[in-house]
Amino acid sequence: MKTPVHSPKTVLMVKPVQFGFNEEAFVTNKFQQKAVNTPQSELQGKALQEFNLVVEKLIELKVNVLVYSDSKETFTPDSIFPNNWISTHSNGMVFTYPMLAKNRQLERRKDIVLDLFSRFGFSYLIELEDYENAKPPKYLEGTGSMVLDHQKRIVYAAISPRTDESVLAEFAKHLRYKVVSFTAYGAQKEKIYHTNVMMCIGEKYIVIGENTIAEEDRERVMASVRKANKAVIELTNKQVYEHFAGNMLQLRNNDNETVLVMSEAAYNSLTKEQLKKLNKHNDHLLSVTIPTVEKIGGGSARCMLAEIYFPDPA
Repeated sequence: MKTPVHSPKTVLMVKPVQFGFNEEAFVTNKFQQKAVNTPQSELQGKALQEFNLVVEKLIELKVNVLVYSDSKETFTPDSIFPNNWISTHSNGMVFTYPMLAKNRQLERRKDIVLDLFSRFGFSYLIELEDYENAKPPKYLEGTGSMVLDHQKRIVYAAISPRTDESVLAEFAKHLRYKVVSFTAYGAQKEKIYHTNVMMCIGEKYIVIGENTIAEEDRERVMASVRKANKAVIELTNKQVYEHFAGNMLQLRNNDNETVLVMSEAAYNSLTKEQLKKLNKHNDHLLSVTIPTVEKIGGGSARCMLAEIYFPDPA
């Protein structure tokens, strides 16, 4: 089975139509902040403006962007984060995922899946959402729950109410990846809801909030990180908790240059030394201004992007 050598050149994004504070998701996502005295229509307008700007900046840097619009028929205030319900892989597999919040389960779109199969020739659809019907239900929220090192064939995952060991094991079995699971804690000592807020893996580097990891797991995780023979860029807990600094994604553009996408808040929180290391391993650092998406949605730039890995030719 081939492993992708490079970051993807295409991303899938979903344009919001009813963006807002998601009460259901807030129970397990302490990165969300309630909007005080701001009508939902105003939040939607701001989020749409931020979304459009991200698309525009990606296209300016020659990254391919597939934009689908959310449906008004369902109330899906978090639809701007599609990487939680779908992932694509160069072995021809597409996965759809079980999600904890009932209104987030409505984000899964058969029409989008069918369009991807028709455009790019994927071979297999693996619907892990059946775990929602298990007793008790089990969840795995895509590349929010997992951060994948494709070169080393490792899946890193912080176990939380949204990230279950058994679903993780099934995912890894399909791809023949090794699982490195652990516990990571947020600012209020809660389990961090998604691994991708404290970790990002590029082709030649790993960005990680090491001190968010439970003490009993830390050395084991860091040993795996060091074994990857990639530059390690450590984040402070403050950078993770307050600025979404771990929520980055490396892409490639049509000139085959590397582009690291992050929010403006994340970029501004980085030290000169951290920026120097990231610049060394990327042709472009792209920071995008998404304060509404971050504060109200509780997710950042990486969460807005679902990677499209084209199937390898047979």
